[in-house]
This record gives sequence, C-alpha cells and structure tokens, in this order.
Amino acid sequence: AGSMPDWWRWLALSDGVAIMAILEWVRRVRRTIDAEHLHFGVTEILLRLAQLSTFVYIGAGIYAPQLRRDEFLGAFENAWVMLQPGFWLFAGPMLFSCFAGATVTLFLLLGRPDRSERIRIWAMILTVPLLIAGMVLPLSWSALVMMVGLMIFLIGTMHYLVLQGQRGQFLARFLSPQVDRLVRERGLRHAVQHRQMEITVVCCDLRGFTAFAQAHPSSTVIQTLREYYNVVGCVVANYGGTIKDYAGDGILILVGAPLEIKAHARCGLEMARGIRLDAGQMTRRWSSNAYPLGIGIGVASGTVTVGIIGSASRWEYTAVGSTVNLASRLCEAAAADQILIDEQCARLAGDYGLQTEKLRSVKGFSDPIQTYQVPI
Repeated sequence: AGSMPDWWRWLALSDGVAIMAILEWVRRVRRTIDAEHLHFGVTEILLRLAQLSTFVYIGAGIYAPQLRRDEFLGAFENAWVMLQPGFWLFAGPMLFSCFAGATVTLFLLLGRPDRSERIRIWAMILTVPLLIAGMVLPLSWSALVMMVGLMIFLIGTMHYLVLQGQRGQFLARFLSPQVDRLVRERGLRHAVQHRQMEITVVCCDLRGFTAFAQAHPSSTVIQTLREYYNVVGCVVANYGGTIKDYAGDGILILVGAPLEIKAHARCGLEMARGIRLDAGQMTRRWSSNAYPLGIGIGVASGTVTVGIIGSASRWEYTAVGSTVNLASRLCEAAAADQILIDEQCARLAGDYGLQTEKLRSVKGFSDPIQTYQVPI
C-alpha cells in the first residue's frame, strides 16, 4: 500500500463536512413543511444521530487514514475487503447517516413540499447514493459515477433556482419598486430600521365611487378600480413615489421614502397634478349623469417615522406620523378634481402659484389648518 503524506488524514474531513451539510439542509427543509406526520421529535433524533455518526467517520479517518485508504476507498475493487472490520469502521457510520437522511427525506416528500423544494429533494435523493458509491467503486468507475451524481445535483439546483426566481418576480409585484430597490442596494437590515424622514404624503380617492359601485355589476367595479390603480401607478412611478396602501378607491403615496427625494414637496405637487389630469380623464369615461365620478387629492409634508413593521408572518413598509393623517383628512375634504395641500408643503414647494384657502378644522387636529389649492 505504501506510505502516505500526513495531509491525507484530513481528506476524511471534507467527506464528513459534506455529509453534515446535507443532513443540516434536510433538517432545515423539514422545519419549513407543516405536516403532522413528519414526527418532528423522531426525525430530529434521527438527524442528530446521523450527524454524530458522521463525527465518528471523520474521527476514524483522521486517526486511521491508511486504514481508510486500504480497506474502505475503492472497496468494490477487492470484494474481500468488505469483510474486514476496517471497512465497516467507515462504512457503518456512512450507511447509518444515509439511512437516517433517507428516512427523514421520505417524510419530507410525504409532507408534499412545494414544487421547487420537491425538485431539490429528488435531486439530493439521486445524488447522494452516487457520491457514496464513488468512494467504494473501483477507480475506473469512481470518477464517472461521482460526475453523474454532481450533474444530477447541478440540474436539480438550477431548476430549483429558476423556479425560485419566478416566485421572486411574482412576489416582487407586491412590493413597491422603491422598497425592492432599497433592499437590493442597502440590504434588508437597512430597510427594516426605523428612521425619521421629512417627506410628502399624497392621498387620493374617487368621489361618487360608493354610489357607482352600488349601481354597477362587480365586474365593472373591478375593471374601473384596475384602470384607476394602473393610471395612478404609472404617474407615481414617473415621479419616483412609493404606493404604501390601496384601500378600496383610496391610495396612499409616499414621496421621499424609502428613497430620499430632496425636492419632495414640489415633486409631490407635480405628482398630484399628474394624477388629477390622468385619473380625471379616466373618471370622465366611466362617469354618467346619474353616477358622476371625480378624484379628490390631499397633500401634506412633514417629518414621519418610516420603516418595516409587522408580525412574524408578514411585513409591511409604512410611514407613521401626523403628516400621514393630515394628508388623508385633506383628501376627504377635497372636492372632485381638487388638490388641497397643507402649509408646510406650500412653504417647501416655494413659488408654485398656489391659491390660499380658508382655515379648516380638521378632525384629529386641535388647531385649524391653513390649506392651499393647486389651480387647475
């Protein structure tokens, strides 16, 4: 057999770490599947025992590298070696780890995981036996068998990543592009941090929509809302705003969060004018003499706290502060095709040709609010 370099003893470590990683992956996937028959206590014990047996394999390989080379690796080349205790010193822990992993994996498949995870599980089921067989097959077959196993795993992984990418594209539509960009550019940790920012809040909703919805079929109402959302969404995207909420015919928009916009007040007013123009054209198409539609818009500027809040199951990017409430109240007070703004927004926007309105008593605010109107 001949002598071997000292580093050879550490090759068992790479095999063991690979097995440990596979078992840990199975353990983590198991926790994502909600099924009563998974028997979490039993499967947890099996996986822990499998990891323990892997440590036995690593230890034996480190302390008896020559025995591992002579009586385990390529054992099928000399079948008599399989009768030797040295073979089972390494084969025993390896086979037990495979048995435990296969048993838990079977439970995973019975739990009906989603398609992408199921593909990756099957790729692992087909790959692991080939990789282990490559250790004990003759050298002339070992490389070929391992290569086939790795190809199966690569194909399964690529298919899994494609499906996950498609899922990500679908779920990304539930986030505003600005929130998605914030996470991509600055990381999730930055996105979830609560920060105080001066922004402009734009709130709009349809006038006469309740009567319109009661008098028309639900399919017509849904079609109207879909077109309304699309029109407003296009305008908001053009100005870099973030749609925070859709609530029936009401839409709440943040200008300057999560991505900062220096001239957020002027940008918010331009956005409000664009919404009035484009949504106004839409509402006139859907209006009738009996059921007229219009759009009212409220705009307010001020400091709010922004960040991600929610429960363990669902997060939402939000803004909290009196500015949000004021924009909503101004929207309620605005007549059809009217844009009402607060004093802070008017001051920040500068010379914008605004018309001064009377002082208004606004629900939730103790003092009257000076308002302005954007002329048509």
